[in-house]
Amino acid sequence: MNQSVLNASPVQLQQKAYNLLIEEDYFQAANLYEQAINAEPDVKLNYWYLGLMLLLQGKEVEAQTTWFMVMIEGEPEQIEVWNEELVEVLQKEAERREKLEQYVIAEKVRQNIKEIAPKNPHNLLHLLQLSIKLEIYTGDDFQETGIIKILQAEPRIEVNLELLLETLKSILIYAPAHPSTLNFLEACLPHFQKNTEDLLMVLLPTSLEIAYAKIMPQFAAQFCEVYLKLSPNNTEICGHLASFYESSGQYEKGIKIANFFFSIVEELADKIFANRQIIRVLMSAGGHWEESCSVHQRQESLVKLLLEENPKELNNIRIARLFNANFFTPYIEDNPRKNRDIQNKLLRLCQINIENNNREKVEQYYHGHIERKNKNRTDKKIKIGYLSHCLRSHSVGWLARWLFEHSNQDEFQINAYFISTNPVFDPLHEWYLNHVEKSFKSNSIPEIAEQIYQDEIDILIDLDSITLDISCSIIALKPAPIQVTWLGWDASGIPAVDYFIADPYVLPESAQEYYTEKIWRLPQTYIAVDGFEVGVPTVTREQLDIPHNAVVFFSAQRGFKRHPEVTRLQLRIIQEVPNSYLLIKGLADQESIKTFFEQLGQEQGVDTSKLRFLPNVMSESVHRANLGIADVVLDTYPYNGATTTLETLWMCIPMVTKVGEQFAARNSYTMMMNAGITEGIAWTDEEYVEWGVRLGKDEALRQQIAWKLRQSRKTSPLWNGKQFTREMEKAYEQMWQIYISS
Repeated sequence: MNQSVLNASPVQLQQKAYNLLIEEDYFQAANLYEQAINAEPDVKLNYWYLGLMLLLQGKEVEAQTTWFMVMIEGEPEQIEVWNEELVEVLQKEAERREKLEQYVIAEKVRQNIKEIAPKNPHNLLHLLQLSIKLEIYTGDDFQETGIIKILQAEPRIEVNLELLLETLKSILIYAPAHPSTLNFLEACLPHFQKNTEDLLMVLLPTSLEIAYAKIMPQFAAQFCEVYLKLSPNNTEICGHLASFYESSGQYEKGIKIANFFFSIVEELADKIFANRQIIRVLMSAGGHWEESCSVHQRQESLVKLLLEENPKELNNIRIARLFNANFFTPYIEDNPRKNRDIQNKLLRLCQINIENNNREKVEQYYHGHIERKNKNRTDKKIKIGYLSHCLRSHSVGWLARWLFEHSNQDEFQINAYFISTNPVFDPLHEWYLNHVEKSFKSNSIPEIAEQIYQDEIDILIDLDSITLDISCSIIALKPAPIQVTWLGWDASGIPAVDYFIADPYVLPESAQEYYTEKIWRLPQTYIAVDGFEVGVPTVTREQLDIPHNAVVFFSAQRGFKRHPEVTRLQLRIIQEVPNSYLLIKGLADQESIKTFFEQLGQEQGVDTSKLRFLPNVMSESVHRANLGIADVVLDTYPYNGATTTLETLWMCIPMVTKVGEQFAARNSYTMMMNAGITEGIAWTDEEYVEWGVRLGKDEALRQQIAWKLRQSRKTSPLWNGKQFTREMEKAYEQMWQIYISS
């Protein structure tokens, strides 16, 4: 041992030993602490650090023995003080290791604190966080630590609320489905009686992530229900809870909370959002048609009143909620001239308010685009960015993939910006991650917009339109010089959007008169796929008590597409086709939909025993296979099927559709035309019934259509994803040239 150590004072020995701890030379550090003990045997701090050095060498029993031998010499009052000193030493080391992200060591140290102070709530909370970081959390940790009982104990203990919130957030995200998570949240609740907003700032965004990124809305709803025990009239929670109920199929609860939400808000913009939530749940449940129409009329009046007021200082949250205020209008009526005029004015109002609130950022992007446009580019590739929350197991995800699969990587760089997309297990989402050059995930509007801008995206493709407020807010900031809406919905009407992708059929020739976006018509079809995966069917006629020689009509759509007028037409068809049955399937409140169909059937004198209601299946491939039970598919109106229509045509099943004026009423029309099928295309209610009856009675005609559809797989542009991709890429090149030369 060197002379400086031999001559060192106890304080110097402690300092040198601690430096060796930092250097992770635990053996030498232990030697120095032993010397310090020999020099000053009454200084207990050296024993605590000596034990720590042994613990860090993996000698846990020796460490605990070192501490215990000191403790047995003391009086009760001394032991209490020494315990506090020892915990302080270990706590300091645990915190240091956590900052260094040395979580295994930190967890070992904190487990020893737990042995000494088993009811220390802060240590137990840290242990929960460490178990998540180490991925050893099981949900049973609460039983082991006893933290729930400690939090529930009376009188209430003092807890670091910041640490409690941090732990709560980690557990909610990591294990939302575990029963103990809900118990932990309920145990936390009393500690935030005077800090309700602090809890809200963690619970609400976390619940949104659980509901939409992890696709677990039922658990998000449970967490919000717990919060309402603390703050029953919280408008933020009530508004989102309506969505969580709807997304998880709890329609009656959703209708109740949405109406309550409407009753407690006062600002006009908030009234519009609350009213929209009522429509959302009513329409999704299905079977609430008269009430839906009444609430929709109120929505139209509220929006017109807002347009008259023309506010210029709406905050970003209120703006975001106005983007999709008219979302359900095309499900109720086909009147694009009137409705797009309202939509365009509303979205112009949103755009103005977004610019007022984000002036500096909007101007930065605008001038940045000009600067980049004028400089010489070394990279000749056009950078395409796709923005969506649907690039996963979702209709948009299934349809858009061929554009990624066949992209020309020599000419285009493909980036994807995923909004609130982090499903627990989703192979299709993983597929997308592997088919882009760069991906970025977030649910933050500023983060995503800034990333798009920093990535210098040339053309940003919005696949969401007004189906997601976050997408609209990003688009309104104009982070890319060219912005395009495609596939996910009709055009939004946001002034920051330059183009809307269509084709010769999906919009009438006069449509440009009421669109603010430039309609870019592809030469044949606005969507194409190479096909669909088809599984093994899970339903048979025998299971459904349908005779083998019966004619089976099929209608598979969500509840809010069930318009009573077209439903009456479908029932007329069943009435006129002998030995026919109607299979009904789709996301909705099963009892409401059943009542809806049976009431309409009774009004028209239809034998309702000919109706069959099918449950949903989890697998898309099984859903497609089950379509094979149908002889004829009956489309909805004024909002047609889209993915369902493509799946029907791919399965070579004849279908009947009514063509309207709006985009949503012409989807099946363009798809059937591109598949080479005109049989079943109706322009009036009578034609819809006539085609349904004719296809039901004429088996030879059905076989002829099925044969034509099988042949179409060889030649139709609808089934040629590669050709479609080339046409989209040609459009991108032309858009870019127009921009560069303007």
